[in-house]
Formats: sequence, C-alpha cells, structure tokens
Amino acid sequence: MLDGATGSELERRGVSCALPLWSAHALLHAPEVLREVHRDYAAAGAHALTANTFRTQRSVLARAGLASRAAELSALAVRLAREGARAAGAEDTLVFGSAATLEDCYSPERVPDDATLAREHAAHAQNLVRAGADALLIETMNTAREAEAALRAAREAGADALVSFVCGSDAQLLSGEPLAEAIERVRALGPLAIGVNCASWARLAACLPVLRAGGVPFFAYANLGAPASDGSFVASGELAPDQFAEEAARWAGAAAAWVGGCCGTQPAHIAAITARLANTRVRPDGRSAPE
Repeated sequence: MLDGATGSELERRGVSCALPLWSAHALLHAPEVLREVHRDYAAAGAHALTANTFRTQRSVLARAGLASRAAELSALAVRLAREGARAAGAEDTLVFGSAATLEDCYSPERVPDDATLAREHAAHAQNLVRAGADALLIETMNTAREAEAALRAAREAGADALVSFVCGSDAQLLSGEPLAEAIERVRALGPLAIGVNCASWARLAACLPVLRAGGVPFFAYANLGAPASDGSFVASGELAPDQFAEEAARWAGAAAAWVGGCCGTQPAHIAAITARLANTRVRPDGRSAPE
C-alpha cells in the first residue's frame, strides 16, 4: 500500500503550495502539518510514505533563491516522513524519496537537455541517499528520456528505485511515446517496479494491460482532479473513498504489486483501500474476489 497525495492534501489543510516551490513550502513554513499528513497516511494503512521531496531538486529551489538548501530540505522531508510513521506507531513503514521531473510534469516539451538531466538528477539522488530514503520513487515522468536519466542517477547513487509515468489516453506518455516503449527503455536499468501515476482512474485502467506485460512488478496510483493555472490542484471529488477503493481493487486484481493515490486523494481514500483489500483475495487468473 502506497500513501496518497501530499501537495493537494497540504493545500486542503491550509498550507500554501504556490509555484515554483509547490509542496516544498511546507518544509519551510509548516513542517508540523506535513508531519501530520504522513502520520495520517501511515495510520490509514500505507506501507510506504513518499517524502515531500517532489520539489526539493537544486534546480527547482534555485528559482526561489534556495539552491544551497537542497540537501538540507531533502533531509528534512525524509525525517518528517519517518517521524510521521513513528507517531502513527508504524516504525517499519518505508520512506521513499520522491524524484520528479525537473520541469512541469504536464509539459514534456520543457524537459531539459541530457546534460542537465544527468547533473540535476544525480545531485537529487545523492541527497536522497544521504538523507536515508529506503528507495527513490521516480514519479510523474512524462518522457522516457527523463525517466531513464533519473533512474540511472538513482542506480549510480546506490539506490533502489521505482519508476512511474504519467499518461494521457491510449496508454501513451504525455510526450506521445507508447508506454510499452518507455517500459522497455527503463527496464534494463533494473527498477524495482514500474508504474503509472497522476492520471485519472479511467486513463490508468487503459495502462494496466501494458504494465502487466512489462515483465517487472508494477504499481498504480491515480489522481482525482486537475491542476489549476496557478499550480494548485483542484480536487474533483468524482470518486468517494469507497468508490476509489473499488478501482484500486481492480488494479490489485490485475496483479499490481503496489496501489495508492495521487493528487486529490486523502488519507480516507488510503484507509478505504486498506479495508477493501483486507477483504479481497487475488485469484490465479489475477482477478480479485471477496474473501
């Protein structure tokens, strides 16, 4: 069980997540709220918490004059996740370090050149390893090129990593690349698992057959909403927690090794998935059925 959203959940709790720092604002101004978010996800049943390092890359922090604090803020994010797990009595909960795109997740045309990708992802991966993250979650990748660069950086830093893509329609990355080709491109670098995130549950469903055929464990965590022009996230509320849990059970039934929620989801969604899957078994054909 993965956790749910961090940025949109911080916004829901009254913490500003304005660009360019987005969720990293909480590290500077509301660490106690961030710790509570992690605590609530651990209490809801998450086996892994994603540290709030989605926007602690050196190049992103530089836009706010904070480049020199990249290692410090990444370490703080990992520590707050661990403290949240302990507060929930779940000390064994894993902490993943988030490694996202250097530019906007929904703008593949803005992906930097290869040299920049290699340099900046290497620095971020090294910071996360030094901070003690159990693995890196390379997430919301909109091109295979950046996913490959981030995964290579993680492996060279000595970290295990999971890789997740954001897809549009027809199981294609936002760049237009087929998901199957992106999986093939990163698989040789030895990720622990490959997944899809920050797509609607309907678009994610179209990716499941491709993920399952990819030859490595896979995972899925859908969003509920869309970003606004100012960078904030507007939750759609289209699926109540129990309905979202039904969708997550379908991902598990398709043999997903990990499931969870992305932007717009809350601890209630993770608690609902936990309860739903506790009463579900996976049949030999990969489908789920009530116990």
